[in-house]
Amino acid sequence: MDQNELSSHTSNNSPQLARKIGFPLLTFYGIGTILGAGIYVLVGKVAAVSGLLAPLAFLIAGLVAWVTAMSYCQLVMNYPKSAGEAHYVEEGFGIPKLTTLVGYLVIFTGIVSAATLAHGFVGYLTAFIDISPILAIVIIIVFMGVMALWGIAESLWLAAIITVVEITGLLLVIVFGGHYLGELPNRINEVFVQDAQTEIALLMSGAFIAFYAFIGFEDMVNVAEEVKEPSRIMPKAIITAVILSTLLYFFITAITVLGLPMEQLESSGAPLKELLSQENEQASQWVGLISLFAIVNGVLTQIIMASRVLYGMAMQERAPEIFSFVEENTRTPWIATLTITTVILIFALWLPIVSLAKTTTFIILIIFVLVNLTLWRLKRTNRINTKNNLPSWPLLGVLLSLGLLLYQVIQLLF
Repeated sequence: MDQNELSSHTSNNSPQLARKIGFPLLTFYGIGTILGAGIYVLVGKVAAVSGLLAPLAFLIAGLVAWVTAMSYCQLVMNYPKSAGEAHYVEEGFGIPKLTTLVGYLVIFTGIVSAATLAHGFVGYLTAFIDISPILAIVIIIVFMGVMALWGIAESLWLAAIITVVEITGLLLVIVFGGHYLGELPNRINEVFVQDAQTEIALLMSGAFIAFYAFIGFEDMVNVAEEVKEPSRIMPKAIITAVILSTLLYFFITAITVLGLPMEQLESSGAPLKELLSQENEQASQWVGLISLFAIVNGVLTQIIMASRVLYGMAMQERAPEIFSFVEENTRTPWIATLTITTVILIFALWLPIVSLAKTTTFIILIIFVLVNLTLWRLKRTNRINTKNNLPSWPLLGVLLSLGLLLYQVIQLLF
């Protein structure tokens, strides 16, 4: 039987996940997860710190993310498994409690991210229609849960379509606001207006904030068992997603900081919409609507990611076996998906999401440190195949992730 139509069964007589994901679907999944709704609001926050240096801040953040992304590429080529990070840490350290902790931390970040996005969806939706916030949260989470249950190919096709819509919104910004890039030669003297030490401090502060716009590429490895030829396709898709996202962030940010007065940009909650409102009001309304799709995409991708991690942990015997059950027709981990969807709904309706959401990036950076240390340890002990001409710098990834962690701690304390 063809590998792409897996029908072999696990020890619990449940069919395995189906390998239906090719390079295009996986790449769109990655781009959609990275971009999320962040680009529609994050530009102003970075500009408030870095001013006209904001585009360079995004570029630096992209390079920082690239280092850890390359570690993920090297690991997923050798261990193309669901529950990617947990599996990597298991291979690298062999400490069961650490493996279990990492897996549940990844699941936690997915749950909180999805619940937070659901709240954001309500905020945007009420600008268009009058609806109960509770009803809106229930509808969006339940609908995305049903889509995740339907099938991985179907879920990712929906995610890909939404990602195309999301990119279309960014292309509208480029089409209607691209002429601002022509002003750069005349305004270059406004970019570097202080001493070098101050400029570097502003740039690094902006890059720290911008880095969180790149979180999401790591989610891609958790669908590895549903990807055709994962060792070949996964690295290409991760690299492509990170590069395209970096380019989009750079050009969108450059257009925005040149097109809007800095005071307006720093205080804006929807800078891209405001930029387009002075160029084309209809395009501005479309961007507001597209922001809804971006949020919906984020909820779906987080449900998929968290349920696959839970499934993978069950297969590793690091979570109850029931979560490894796969529905025979859809080939999706249905109990894991239902459980994750239910917990997201509970979080969105009853828990203080804002305070929880602040911890997700801190947790993700800890995971990045562990993943990079894992690759370094595996390379040092010759337990990983690196004869693929794929560069990786795990110790640099450790240092960069620790640096961002330290910066976050300093920001919280002072």
